[in-house]
Amino acid sequence: MEEYANIISFIQEIERLKDTERTAWTSERRRESTAEHSWRLAMFMMALEDYFQDINFNRVLKMALLHDLGEAYTGDVSAKVQVDHDNKLQTEKEAFIKITESLSESAQCRWMALWAEYNEGQTKEARMVKALDKIETIIQHNQGVNPSDFDYHFNLAYGKEHASFDPVIESIRELVDRDTRMNC
Repeated sequence: MEEYANIISFIQEIERLKDTERTAWTSERRRESTAEHSWRLAMFMMALEDYFQDINFNRVLKMALLHDLGEAYTGDVSAKVQVDHDNKLQTEKEAFIKITESLSESAQCRWMALWAEYNEGQTKEARMVKALDKIETIIQHNQGVNPSDFDYHFNLAYGKEHASFDPVIESIRELVDRDTRMNC
């Protein structure tokens, strides 16, 4: 029974992600939450499954859902804010460990391995999630109602290097960039 109570505790703790505001705005003029971003990223992955026969979508979906878990404690940091990458990664890792501490040791290890895989970006799955994480953010910027001084030009370069690993992802990025240029 205790392990089930620990899972409930974890579920209660990740509720914080619903209240963790990102720098993106929705079309209804409110800040997007980290939970909403992660959910839509996972849906993006599912919509693309037919185009990637060599991708393990079980791993991709898990990475999409857990890649920003640490933001429950760290908050979202805008890509425009220049921070020390290694320090940010260490802080996020500590937050990830903290938020998953009520889970079983085996779950903690599996999830940490997926989180590390995402951040290292060496597998096809990790590269896909990383690329679409950036693209989903730009789609939200294009779709949302942003402040009048919003810098759409920044998005034309943001995360572009992550899209070059696959022609389908590159094509999607080109379409999103076209929408971004219309907002510039």
